[in-house]
Order: sequence, then structure tokens, then C-alpha cells
Amino acid sequence: MLEQVVEYFKTIPSSHRSAILAGGIAFFWIVESAVPLFRFQYNKLSHAAINIFFTLTTIVINFALALLVLNPMIQWVGANNFGVLNWLPEMPLWTYMLIGLLLLDLIGAWLVHWAEHKVRWMWKFHLIHHTDTTVDTTSANRHHPGESVFRFIFTSAGAILIGAPMWLIFMYQAFSVLLSQFNHANIVIPKWLDNAISWVIVSPDMHKVHHHYVLPYTDSNYGNIFSIWDRLFGTYMTLDEHSKMQSLLKIPFEEYRPPVGK
Repeated sequence: MLEQVVEYFKTIPSSHRSAILAGGIAFFWIVESAVPLFRFQYNKLSHAAINIFFTLTTIVINFALALLVLNPMIQWVGANNFGVLNWLPEMPLWTYMLIGLLLLDLIGAWLVHWAEHKVRWMWKFHLIHHTDTTVDTTSANRHHPGESVFRFIFTSAGAILIGAPMWLIFMYQAFSVLLSQFNHANIVIPKWLDNAISWVIVSPDMHKVHHHYVLPYTDSNYGNIFSIWDRLFGTYMTLDEHSKMQSLLKIPFEEYRPPVGK
């Protein structure tokens, strides 16, 4: 079964990759229209048009750079057995796949996202994503073209360091797109289910904390596919974080943040 999945991603046509993106948006668009978490008063079509424009620029940039830059690099990686996956002992295919996806998610999603919030010039590009005040599934790929470039750089660097074959990169990108559409979707799911999901992958409630307009919530929950990185690096946060006794005791000793509006 896994071998068939690998073979599919080895030869996946560009049309299928585009269909995964478009199909994900269409599916979650329908679901969030049926069971919305927030009932925004906004023109859904007009809002989507802006975000889909940025989605198209992201697609063009990624496809062009993959053809011109990433493909030759990955061929070199394979020819020279370079990267973590090539240096590890032989392992079952599912283990190889999981390690590769985890590390690609760490560098190509979590690390670059963390950097975008910490490096001022990068934040100016990433701010385009956070200016969307009615977050829904179309918000997932709302990235300035400049941000698309340095996200591509991080993903490419990660792929080289990891020694990922092209099929694994295509698989990662497919999961990344679908999970991003899922965790941005304006949908309501039972709290117990969302909590359970968030132990493995980034759930809608978990990511919506990141889109809060007040610090420190905005600078938290950077993950895209797997939630492990935020939990491991101490950037995981829930909206009731300050109801915990330990957090309340620490508040007077944290860096001063003026009230919103001052």
C-alpha cells in the first residue's frame, strides 16, 4: 500500500497537485458554510477573491522555482547520497516517510514561520497573512509573493539537509496544503475532538490562537502539519493559558506589554 502511494507521488502530474489544492479549498469552503465557528458579516466571495489571488502567485512562484532550482538540487542530493535520511541506517518505509515529513515540517513550516514573527523585515511580508481579519479556509495561502520566495528557500534548504527525494517533497506539499486549509477553516468541531487532534496535528482551534490580534497569542502555535514542534519548543498556547495557576504567578515577571490601543 505505502509503495503504491510512493509510486503515485513519484509521478504525480502538476494537474493533480493543483487539483489537491483546489479540491481542499472547495471541500472546506462547503463544510465551513454548513458549520461555521464564527458567523462573520462579510462578503465571502469578495474575501475569497483576494486570497485566491495570493494563492495563485504562490503557485506560480513555487512551480517556477521548483523547476529551475529545486529539481537540480534534489538530483544532486540523490546522486551523492547527501542528507540525514541517506545517513541513517536502513529502515521501514513508513519510518522513513514519517521522519522525512516531520523534518520537512520543522524546517519548511515551523522554523520559517517562527522566523517571520521574530525578524522584522520578514514580519513585514508575513503581515499580509495576518491582515486577514475574517480567517477561513481561503486564508491558508494568503502569502505575499516575497514571503513565498523565502518559504521556498527554507523548504529547499530543509529538503537538501534531510536528503529528501522529490516524491517525499511532493507528499509533504500535498499534506501541507490540505492541513493548512483545514486548520484555517472557519469550522466548529467538538472541543474534545479538537483537543485530541491537536496532540498530533495542528487543529483549527489550535491555529486560531495564532491569529489572535493580541500578544503573546499571535507569537505562538507556529506549526502547520504536526503540533509536536510547538509543544517541544514551548510555543504551544491555548486561549485559556492564563487561567493556569503557574501562568498567573509568572505574569508580573514577564516582559511588559501595553494594553491594546496604547
